[in-house]
Amino acid sequence: MIAENDISALTVWLAEAGLNGVAEDALVAGFCERAGAIGLPVNRCLVLIDTLHPVYEGRLFRWGHDPSQPGIVEYGRTALPDGLALGAEEERAAASWRASPFFHMLQTGETLLRLTEAHTAWFPVMQDYIDAGMKGGAAIVNRFAAEGVIGEMDAVYSSWMTRRPGGFSEEHLAALARLVPSLALAVKTLALTRMTGTLMETYLGRDAARRVLSGRIIRGVADRIDAAIWFSDLRGFTRVTDSAPEQVIPLLNDYAEVAVSAIHAHGGDVLKLIGDGILAIFTAADRAHACGAALSAAADARREVAALNARRAHGLLPVTDMYLGLHVGEVYYGNIGSLDRLDFTVVGPAVNEASRIATMCRSVEQPVLVSQAFAAVDGMRGRLVSVGRYALRGVERPQELFTLEPGGGIQ
Repeated sequence: MIAENDISALTVWLAEAGLNGVAEDALVAGFCERAGAIGLPVNRCLVLIDTLHPVYEGRLFRWGHDPSQPGIVEYGRTALPDGLALGAEEERAAASWRASPFFHMLQTGETLLRLTEAHTAWFPVMQDYIDAGMKGGAAIVNRFAAEGVIGEMDAVYSSWMTRRPGGFSEEHLAALARLVPSLALAVKTLALTRMTGTLMETYLGRDAARRVLSGRIIRGVADRIDAAIWFSDLRGFTRVTDSAPEQVIPLLNDYAEVAVSAIHAHGGDVLKLIGDGILAIFTAADRAHACGAALSAAADARREVAALNARRAHGLLPVTDMYLGLHVGEVYYGNIGSLDRLDFTVVGPAVNEASRIATMCRSVEQPVLVSQAFAAVDGMRGRLVSVGRYALRGVERPQELFTLEPGGGIQ
């Protein structure tokens, strides 16, 4: 007999764990261990929830499974918009999903399904559980009301297996039916917190996301910071757009992946993707460190662009090149915009100058151009070579521009 006080105590623990931000896998494990302690014979558990993520469809949490299996799995897409096809691995995952008890329950509208050995004929996964010594179980779907749905996040799915002969009793199923909604609410709360951080980083950039989530959201609040500024774009992008419009998005994704990965690898923060352009900053306690990181990212990006071009050319896909301007100076970094639409970005003359320097790459026929101020930073001059003095549109005086020394990573 499961005591009423024990059920209440476990419900309270779930609420506290969810409010305290306990990690989802620890939450699931803690719940299962406490459920066993009060007489609910759970030997295996699986909880999954969809999310909003540019790559993954959702996250799955296991407890009581083979220790060689990961406790957390970020699973891929089981469906894509019209015009996009699933890969072979995604197609296998989609087929497995369609053969699961959860998919069946979505079709029938059930919220709790007792699982027995007889279900091996319906759901292949049940045979795996039987082979592992399970005697029965239950699948539960806790759906959200329409107002609580976000994208594909519309329910928490869970399965519960036991080695108890005959499976769960009616009392056990009733206890699960009472307890699992509180677990689902805690999982949803934690998933929403994680999702907020992921989306902030994806659309604002890592540092900007941290600042916004810490409360830096007041319009007009901006910090004056010193930064190395990266402004890059792609050569001949308009030509590709006009001649092969269906290739525009894949091309942008490929080249952005290369540039953004290089920037992040060296501690930079991408603030904007402007069509084929990228605005990023590198900050540090001293200019030399920030500028050195920007130069190293530029060299890595150039090498990776060359490798990407070889792969795309081999696949008969259009190729392009990246132009990059680097500058250093003081910028204002913060919330700028209207009452209804704010942007967390950098502004100031130094940002405009970086853009002008990037534009000059075409005229000077150099893939990377570096400002006079950037080259004057300690330790930079030895990695750079002058390409002459040039007038920049909107900049008062002509200035000497530089590019990376031959052999400095630029191909």
